Amino acid sequence: MRYMLMIVEPRGQRDARSEDEGRALYAGMVEFGQSLAARGQLVASESLRPDRHGVRIQRRGEQLSLIDGPFAEAREMIGGFFLIECAGRDEALAIAQTCPAARFATVEVRECAPCYVQ
Repeated sequence: MRYMLMIVEPRGQRDARSEDEGRALYAGMVEFGQSLAARGQLVASESLRPDRHGVRIQRRGEQLSLIDGPFAEAREMIGGFFLIECAGRDEALAIAQTCPAARFATVEVRECAPCYVQ
């Protein structure tokens, strides 16, 4: 089964760190990803730029909206993700608990499934 581990960060948290602090945290995340890859569980992972670089796109009928970030209604942003392959929810939760991001952000665990599955 595939699970997405989404790193949910408080907005502005990255700005409060020095570059050295940010690089050290990133190195820990890379090491975490490498350990998942070594066990054959990593499908994909990426760090994302802050939401001030993002754009939200909506289409309602023929009306197209593009909304530049940052997104005022959001106090948090998705800072990155790990897409993993594992036996089930319990294993995904156990893996998420070892993610370094759990110390400075929230790791949201979601099972991948078609959008029609409840």
